[in-house]
Amino acid sequence: QGCSRDATVVELTGPVMYHISGFDGGREYCNPQPMALIESDKDARRLARAIASDLSLYNEDKIAAGIETDNLFDAISDEIEEGRTHYKSRVSPALYDKNFYDRAIVDILVKSKGHIKSMVW
Repeated sequence: QGCSRDATVVELTGPVMYHISGFDGGREYCNPQPMALIESDKDARRLARAIASDLSLYNEDKIAAGIETDNLFDAISDEIEEGRTHYKSRVSPALYDKNFYDRAIVDILVKSKGHIKSMVW
């Protein structure tokens, strides 16, 4: 399947996979296909941990300050909720209800930061 110059523009919501084909020497994105929801515990855990790892990597200073002042979840609440929204959009409702995302947040953002001085420990 190729793309045409007269392709219809479609507004998309949620994760989408694209077919990529050449067009005038460049790239053209067409034929949007909704991504299938994750249906296995293993894959849902993997996604949750990947999101939590990204949060940890890109917000290291905020996380350290939040742990030191005992307000970690307030300090990065926007980032956690953005990750939660992405996670929820990718997994089946039954898997979302298993709380893998929150467990990954605790494992990666809290347990792995035990070396940071805190009033809590």
